[in-house]
Amino acid sequence: MYLTYILFIVGFIFLIKGADYLVAGASAVAKKYNVSEIVIGLTIVSFGTSAPELLVNIIASFQGANDLAIGNILGSNISNTLLILGVSAIIYPLVVGKGTVYREIPFSLFSVVLLWIFVNDNFFKGEKSLLITRFDAIILLAFFLVFLYYTFGTAKTKGDELKIETYSTWVSAAMILAGMVGMSLGAKWIVDGGIVLGERFGMSQAFIGLTVVALGTSLPELATSALAAYRKNSDIAIGNIVGSNIFNVLWILGFSALIKPLHFSSALNSDIYIVLISTIILFLFMFIGKKNILQRWQGAVLVLMYVIYVGYLFVRG
Repeated sequence: MYLTYILFIVGFIFLIKGADYLVAGASAVAKKYNVSEIVIGLTIVSFGTSAPELLVNIIASFQGANDLAIGNILGSNISNTLLILGVSAIIYPLVVGKGTVYREIPFSLFSVVLLWIFVNDNFFKGEKSLLITRFDAIILLAFFLVFLYYTFGTAKTKGDELKIETYSTWVSAAMILAGMVGMSLGAKWIVDGGIVLGERFGMSQAFIGLTVVALGTSLPELATSALAAYRKNSDIAIGNIVGSNIFNVLWILGFSALIKPLHFSSALNSDIYIVLISTIILFLFMFIGKKNILQRWQGAVLVLMYVIYVGYLFVRG
């Protein structure tokens, strides 16, 4: 029993460090074969940083921990918007680019609305089941490709550059292998531990997924955005979060549902509203007070909302 708890904690370390090694190794290989840094950033780096949530979801789905899998994604988006952006704005007010305000945040909002429609479309047909079907998954993935195409075009115009370390072929291969093994083990231990924690303390899988697992898999985003805010690099701080939220809904939930349709409980369905509300509030904050700036007081409001939400989850159980 205690070993399961230890592996649950160690699993997050393996998951996050595994993603780092995978991204570093794969990026080095791509750079060696003269793949542009823009393409590396939009493919290897972006997909690599979302790999932890994806692996947790796939393993949880196959082990029947459906609520944990879905809770992980919804909880990640909620903590991203309310907690991580809130903390980042408190560290230093975030100046948000017009592209993020008028295109990326609305696209994030659109993805959540699309998710809600797909989850609840059976209800409109008089059926009680709430799920994302494989057909829904294909549409989500199609919009994800649209988002990638838009992001690629934006990156080309901005001329974004990445600093990529190069390694020998053998070292790169070893890093990729170590990353894959680390993430696989970490995801397995997290899912196993999450199931045991729920059974031991009478907490639902949804609660574990929405809180502990979601926060654990969002640690890379927290570190990246908080550090970017400290260095006064607002574009990275907020772009990292909005992009991650879109990836979570369209790519991870889409891919997960393509493998195995995802059944939503009524409780998790209500959490979609929290994701929706938090995204709308973020958008409205861009026009309240100083335009296109997420101010410190607004960051404090977002963090307070997250504390209230976690309290609500404890009451809900």
